[in-house]
Amino acid sequence: MFQPNTFESHHMFDMTRRSSESDLGKLKEDDYETKSGTETTEMEAPSGDDQDPSQHPKRKRYHRHTQRQIQEMEAFFKECPHPDDKQRKELSRELGLEPLQVKFWFQNKRTQMKAQHERHENQILKAENEKLRAENNRYKEALGNATCPNCGGPAALGEMSFDEQHLRIENARLREEIDRISGIAAKYVGKPLSSFPHLTPRSLDLGFTNLGTQSGFVGEMYGGCDLIRSISGPSEADKPMIVELAVAAMEEFLRMAQAGDPLWTDQVLNEDEYLRTFPRGIGPLALRSEASRESTVVIMNHVNLVEILMDVNQWSSVFCGIVSRAMTIEVLSTGVAGNYNGALQVMTAEFQVPSPLVPTRENYFVRYCKQHSDGTWAVVDVSLDNLRPSPISKCRRRPSGCLIQELPNGYSKVIWVEHVEVDDRSVHNIYKPLVNSGLAFGAKRWVATLDRQCERLASSMANNIPAGDLCVITSPEGRKSMLKLAERMVTSFCTGVGASTAHAWTTLSATGSDDVRVMTRKSMDDPGRPPGIVLSAATSFWIPVPPRRIFDFLRDENSRSEWDILSNGGLVQEMAHIANGRDPGNCVSLLRVNSANSSQSNMLVLQESCTDSTGSYVIYAPVDIVAMNMVLSGGDPDYVALLPSGFAILPDGPGLNGGGILEVGSGGSLLTVAFQILVDSVPTAKLSLGSVATVNSLIKCTVERIKAAVMTDNASCR
Repeated sequence: MFQPNTFESHHMFDMTRRSSESDLGKLKEDDYETKSGTETTEMEAPSGDDQDPSQHPKRKRYHRHTQRQIQEMEAFFKECPHPDDKQRKELSRELGLEPLQVKFWFQNKRTQMKAQHERHENQILKAENEKLRAENNRYKEALGNATCPNCGGPAALGEMSFDEQHLRIENARLREEIDRISGIAAKYVGKPLSSFPHLTPRSLDLGFTNLGTQSGFVGEMYGGCDLIRSISGPSEADKPMIVELAVAAMEEFLRMAQAGDPLWTDQVLNEDEYLRTFPRGIGPLALRSEASRESTVVIMNHVNLVEILMDVNQWSSVFCGIVSRAMTIEVLSTGVAGNYNGALQVMTAEFQVPSPLVPTRENYFVRYCKQHSDGTWAVVDVSLDNLRPSPISKCRRRPSGCLIQELPNGYSKVIWVEHVEVDDRSVHNIYKPLVNSGLAFGAKRWVATLDRQCERLASSMANNIPAGDLCVITSPEGRKSMLKLAERMVTSFCTGVGASTAHAWTTLSATGSDDVRVMTRKSMDDPGRPPGIVLSAATSFWIPVPPRRIFDFLRDENSRSEWDILSNGGLVQEMAHIANGRDPGNCVSLLRVNSANSSQSNMLVLQESCTDSTGSYVIYAPVDIVAMNMVLSGGDPDYVALLPSGFAILPDGPGLNGGGILEVGSGGSLLTVAFQILVDSVPTAKLSLGSVATVNSLIKCTVERIKAAVMTDNASCR
């Protein structure tokens, strides 16, 4: 019989039944089987009740496929692992095989690839398990032995190793979260948290893996930083409901995207008209409705746009300033006809504003892609909270997404709709005008980001080198490598500047001042980061200066010495400049800092600045001269270690002009400043409070310098 786990890598066999009767000219499906092994002849007899004593056992003969047949089917398998009947018949005619032989070869090949993939995954999981087991033992040993040499009590922060400190801080944070949830649970279900034994504080001492892994209530209630890690795929019983929900969401989205007045008035949704058009149940009273619609024309063809939206890695990368993390939980359908038409994916994602003062929004949803009869593509998301009801869900996606229409010359028209229900009461006061206006998470920000990223991608694919790049960039390959390195720098900055706590960072909530968030992490095996203990500090504040003026000041190398403490007042020279958008502020630069300090002399800085109507970034990182020369010659930039720092600049409201009134929402800026500092190159080193204080001082001094410079400049321009 067929045994799927006994394959040889490149040898397939077909098996035909021998018969002395000449009238058996037709081949039946059960007459063929492919099997690996040596070329041999064996007997196969029926077993059990099916055995007929009057019949002789069937003799089967194994034939090895020719090398040409194997090569042709291998090549076809790479392009199409699931050929249909027509493709199998055509392939069998070309190779001189029966269609059933081709069918069974592909069945066995798929089983072989699946078995190899599972073995590889098992090896990875086994190694990861051993690593986690060893790390857990180190934690237990460290906690058992950590004492103060003076008093014999528990060690203070400055005397702990990084691992000990990480565990204690995480434990304290989880205890605070449990206390908060206990109050909410008592309010909604009338029971204290002790009624749920798997959520008692004692479980935190035994291990963190129990959190967010229980069914239903626990996974949703815990939300926060464990939502994405805790949610499992939908059950078989849920899948038909998910399909129905996706189809209904697509219908609603299309009407929302294409409707005019009275549903939309100046791109503002009429809530009363919406409820009349799309009747629905009453949701939690604490959730505020937020809806927006925006359209634009982008320099990208419709096929590539659909691929970006349906590939979670590309989607997260293109919208890294908005999507702080995302994951595809399960693919319910890959689509038909070799594209994403009809594709269904159950996903989780966390959306952010580049500031630690704005909580992230987590969603569990299904994404549905469909090509319509007129050729347009639609990609729609809708939350699956109805399958996992939770009384404290803080964000729910109503049908949202984009409609993509093909235009000539590789352009596309995009209509984007964002429609959510959200509890945003914990947003900091200075960000409330921006969030309430819909600019923080709305359609305008998605569309502006997409338009800017399409321009950037078009620039990275260009083969011509403008004259301004010729000073140090001598080839198209070097230009692409530099842009790729800058892209990784921007993504790394965005994942550390927001309020998400799901990344490798540990928030030191008990240190620093109230207005500066300090985080730490241990970097060991990532070739894209220097090894050691890294501290990150971020703060956000309002400043009564227009965003464009702050952006131009921070990106200008001539004014860098006014705020950059590390440049030490030295001359900053731009060595290379790559424009990647219509706006002159959208560019990647390589700067040389000629500092009076000999230890920082001739330091190189990679910088990317980008701006659109919804926000701006100036992000930079010191780079090693030898590594940068390798990148400029077209080498792989993934192994260049970076610790990006920089600025995120947002408008303080929906474009108001207060005529000089100095208050939030009058046309000022919301500025986030973030630094990453390598405090020790040894990952096992102890973290001292002095390092935290140094980073705090650095960021506060920089903030004061920026305020002094731009406020003086702003006053002189009035």
